[in-house]
Amino acid sequence: MGGEAHNSSGLPPFILTGLPGMETSQHWLFLLLGVLYTVSIVGNALILFIIKEEESLHQPMYYFLSLLSGNDLGVSFSTLPTVLGVFCFHLREISFNSCMSQMFFIHLFSFMESGILLAMSFDRYVAICNPLRYSTVLTDARVMWMGVCVFLRSFCMIFPLPFLLKRLPFCKANVLSHAYCLHPDLIRLPCGDTSINNIFGLSIVISTFGLDSALIFLSYVLILRSVLAIASREERMKTLNTCVSHLCAVLIFYVPKVGVSMFARYGRHAPHYVHTLLSLIYLFVPPMLNPVIYSIKTKEIRRRLCKILLGNKF
Repeated sequence: MGGEAHNSSGLPPFILTGLPGMETSQHWLFLLLGVLYTVSIVGNALILFIIKEEESLHQPMYYFLSLLSGNDLGVSFSTLPTVLGVFCFHLREISFNSCMSQMFFIHLFSFMESGILLAMSFDRYVAICNPLRYSTVLTDARVMWMGVCVFLRSFCMIFPLPFLLKRLPFCKANVLSHAYCLHPDLIRLPCGDTSINNIFGLSIVISTFGLDSALIFLSYVLILRSVLAIASREERMKTLNTCVSHLCAVLIFYVPKVGVSMFARYGRHAPHYVHTLLSLIYLFVPPMLNPVIYSIKTKEIRRRLCKILLGNKF
């Protein structure tokens, strides 16, 4: 496998990796990941259930939150099979097509999360800067089409990636750096010219994460300008408080992503397990914390959650 080139049709399975150098601790790590998966899946499922059942939450802000929760469930389920296999059952092989499918869904949901956070920032902008037009601008139909556009944009961006990889010859050891398949990890393995893949990968990152984060920042600049024009300090704090949950969701999504990118560029001499841990944080922490944050900060969700947990006695 070392020197002979293989195309995708005859490619041996990829080998997934847990935490190199920490093999004796991987069962404990799986217990931790199991807790994160449980909190993420149960928490986001509860958010979706509460929004569906609570009539007072049938409004644009919570429709976007339901999109975020559904997307976070997608992130969790796209990594679950191989993480479970690697850390619990020591199943490290994954076929080429299965790896391409997992890579597609992980990046699809990641790109969609960025788009949903952008849509949520637009919701906050309209609610604070143009409150009288909120119900006419963000109708149910427009919210639905914004969700569809987020999905279509992400799908069109990610769809070429598996085919661009499939055309390349593979002649290196097919050992991946994580317990799941990611494009930056896979692009290191081909022995052919990967310049097209690299240029395309960089362009879609800039046109999604880069553009989305810039527009989110701009929306909050406009929101802050509008809030500072409010005379009452109490009203200013009350208005800003409606943005806290979204700001936290933005930070826990983009900060780990920036950290992973910066560490990959400038932390090459660090132990390999540090890179893996940062990647785990990027994929696992946002789906786990988002339902926690919105449950704490949203009174209606918190009240309904208490009713569920206390058997409708609250």
